[in-house]
Amino acid sequence: MKFILGISLLLFNCLSFAAETCSRVAIINYQKVLVDAGSNKKGEGLRYYLEKDPVSKALLNKYQKENEPTLLSASASTAGSFMLFAGLIQTDTMSALGDKNSLIYTGLGLIALSYLTSKTQQYSNEKILNEAVSQYNTRNTPRIYFSPYKDYSGTSGVGFGLQQEF
Repeated sequence: MKFILGISLLLFNCLSFAAETCSRVAIINYQKVLVDAGSNKKGEGLRYYLEKDPVSKALLNKYQKENEPTLLSASASTAGSFMLFAGLIQTDTMSALGDKNSLIYTGLGLIALSYLTSKTQQYSNEKILNEAVSQYNTRNTPRIYFSPYKDYSGTSGVGFGLQQEF
């Protein structure tokens, strides 16, 4: 039971990060421009500028196409939800569907796996948007100052907060 509670708290905690994605901004001509028009069209706020460059426009279209939900992730989440629900409504430990605990854990595993793969894919797709902005900035003005990563340095990694003075 503690495992189920821990997984559900972890998944609900990740929902709090959704507001950060919708409020991404880029600086263009000293003005803030909203990057994401909504949950369906990430990067659409930059389309007006990126359309000026054919390479950037193609990369933006690729970024938006690869951010669309897939049938595989939706079906895995749905199957996991059904397995979890079936495990929760069973009264005896063994039935025609299978062991109660194995249904619950397999359902939770499918849901978690589907969530993690979709988040990983979305994060790796941010490199495409970063490349689109870089391609635009090399050939066009005004420059777009935007990094899809949280640290705004264009790289991903882990920081430990260590400082050393010489």
